[in-house]
Amino acid sequence: MKGITLHKYRTHTCSEITKKNSGKIVKLSGWIHRKRDHGNLLFFDLRDHFGLTQCVIENSSQFFKIAEKIKPESVVTVSGEVVKRSSDTINKDLSTGEVEIKVSSFEILSESNDLPMPVFGEQDYPEETRLKYRFLDLRRQEMHENIELRSKVISFVRKKMIDNGFLEFQTPILTASSPEGARDFLVPSRTHPGKFYALPQAPQQFKQMVMIAGFDKYFQIAPCFRDEDGRADRSPGEHYQLDMEMSFVEQEDVFKIVEPIFFDLFNKFGKGKNISKPPFKKITYSNSMLKYGTDKPDLRNPIEIFDVTEIFKRDDVKLDIFKKVIQKGGIVRAIPAPNTSTKPRSFFDGYNNWSKDEGGKGLGYIILEKNDGKLIGKGPIGKSFSDKAITELAKLCKLKEKDSIFFSSDKIKEAERISGLARQKLGKELDLIDNNKFEFCWITDYPMYQYDETEKRIDFSHNPFSMPQVNIKDFDKADPLSILAYQYDLVCNGYELSSGAIRNHLPELMYKVFSKVGYSKQEVNSKFEGMIKALSFGAPPHGGMAPGIDRIVMLLAEKTNIREVTLFPMNQNAQDLLMGAPSTASEKQLKELNIKIVEKKK
Repeated sequence: MKGITLHKYRTHTCSEITKKNSGKIVKLSGWIHRKRDHGNLLFFDLRDHFGLTQCVIENSSQFFKIAEKIKPESVVTVSGEVVKRSSDTINKDLSTGEVEIKVSSFEILSESNDLPMPVFGEQDYPEETRLKYRFLDLRRQEMHENIELRSKVISFVRKKMIDNGFLEFQTPILTASSPEGARDFLVPSRTHPGKFYALPQAPQQFKQMVMIAGFDKYFQIAPCFRDEDGRADRSPGEHYQLDMEMSFVEQEDVFKIVEPIFFDLFNKFGKGKNISKPPFKKITYSNSMLKYGTDKPDLRNPIEIFDVTEIFKRDDVKLDIFKKVIQKGGIVRAIPAPNTSTKPRSFFDGYNNWSKDEGGKGLGYIILEKNDGKLIGKGPIGKSFSDKAITELAKLCKLKEKDSIFFSSDKIKEAERISGLARQKLGKELDLIDNNKFEFCWITDYPMYQYDETEKRIDFSHNPFSMPQVNIKDFDKADPLSILAYQYDLVCNGYELSSGAIRNHLPELMYKVFSKVGYSKQEVNSKFEGMIKALSFGAPPHGGMAPGIDRIVMLLAEKTNIREVTLFPMNQNAQDLLMGAPSTASEKQLKELNIKIVEKKK
């Protein structure tokens, strides 16, 4: 046909046609997005990856009946003249909205069955349906844009890393089991009966050996596999991270490299929101747990938590139930609720009941009002405080008239947890959170060890390969629970985006670190043979981190569920509904792997 190039499927994409093309013959290919039958005219939007173009077929056309019957999401090729739309039919939301294609040729490339879910519009369909038909779900504009954003973020980050002198390497996928904190996915070996590979929870040991091998800066967009339960911000099974490591660095050197990358990344893809400028705020782990009740604080929320245990010990505070908790080693944390004095009783009782539903003991509260120029406490326990105690409480917690304050009293971990959740809940319900910000911070100085209440023993609290903040000469006599590590997390808007650390590069110190959790030298040599061997041949001081790609894209796309930015995710039960995984293996496969399935007794 005159005016059309010889390309079989298209001369233009569905986003390229404008009024500049008026009068020209074009060829487009794509999916039938939606149809509108006006009797003598049939309009349909043709969609490809790039956009939409409106097409029109007159009822006198030989293709009218074919187009009338074809189902949405069928794939077609059309040819026709580009014509301007009348002024009253222009669609200003589309780049192609001033024109339409008067169809003169219509070819069906692939017909669609009846759809289990629509592609046109953004209807809220059940996640099970969306995951089972993910290829259709991904055609929806919102999902399409999320996945395209993911690709652009990865490309941007990769370029930034290369520009900063990092080399990209790929580390093994089939490796040995390592204590990273979650369950391994095991892969049976056919050639070594009874033995198993493990999929890497992270490339931790390999990236350290890259530094020991003499490379200065390494990175990769690494797949990581962890057999753990899914959450809204964590995929079950697998995730991707920007894995990086650097030689001859201290903690501050890592921060100085990473901060500009994140600032530029969020500045480019953050839709004009305000972004923390480097250097990012640094908060110690202990201060974060005190002020925010979590090591993932959302700094957009202005509420800070205060320890008021000493005030509740006073004789002029008559609250025996709190005092008994304190006598048993518990604490009292205070969570301010600004400008809530006029809230109904149901508001305060609601928080008390909510705390119990969350597994806490409930929340006491007082409301601050002025009487004869001085602050007084109102509410069920308000009269239990003397005027002096109220004054000191208000000063410590930066309270004013018309504020309220909630109290969580329990063992320290539980009081921190409930107060942190209450802070988040208050911030959202009182509309205190500025959604036009990306607030970054570093959480530093994590404890090297923690006491496992279930196992009744000391265990690692973070990464066992981190450098402790104790000289090797003083390590043996140090209380394990007092030892801090050069470990750090990068947090944004309440999400942990990355964990990292300066690594322990000294074999003798590694033995000492593991001895605190009960490992003998022989056990360390056995479990970490490759790492100990590598460290014994001259290892540079080194450190790094591993930001999660999925969470970064989730934040930038303004989503709260990580499956919204993952191409083919599993559901929360770690099932791939599209491909039917996990599935059973055949007897032949099991025999080859020397595996026998033992049925669980009912």
